[in-house]
Amino acid sequence: MPELQLLRPDHAPALLAFERENRAHFAASVPDRGDGYFLHFDERHRALLAEQEAGVCYFHVLVDAEGEILGRVNLVDVADGAAELGYRIAKRAAGKGLASRAVRELCQRAAGRYGLSVLRAETTLDNPASQAVLTRTGFAVVGETELDGRPGLSYLRSLGVTGD
Repeated sequence: MPELQLLRPDHAPALLAFERENRAHFAASVPDRGDGYFLHFDERHRALLAEQEAGVCYFHVLVDAEGEILGRVNLVDVADGAAELGYRIAKRAAGKGLASRAVRELCQRAAGRYGLSVLRAETTLDNPASQAVLTRTGFAVVGETELDGRPGLSYLRSLGVTGD
């Protein structure tokens, strides 16, 4: 069973491999990161770790027994007890329930470890898999949005006080 780990400096090589391997797969449903992301990956990784250290974001990777990254599940824009949830699962690992399990676990951490009470999320209308994950994990549609020029839905989940 893959383990959800808080992003660390030593995750960089596996994370870069994950992003490169799945770039086309992700671009089909979420905005592409662009070439600059890959050209300046080391700088970006250090910047993410600095944001995490400051408590404004919490970045997680889903790691298998061999140390390969199968997914990312992140909380960004942490403020006033709320954050934005984002996630992506490797193409080869999709459809196996990993996203739902990882999102559920992160919701528990968000409430227990990070002291959050509300999570927001968005997905495009043409991403039914992501809509299903959000619905299965307790998020409710609260409105319409636009993501990179594509129509989408906004979601919200209130978190109960839980430990982890």
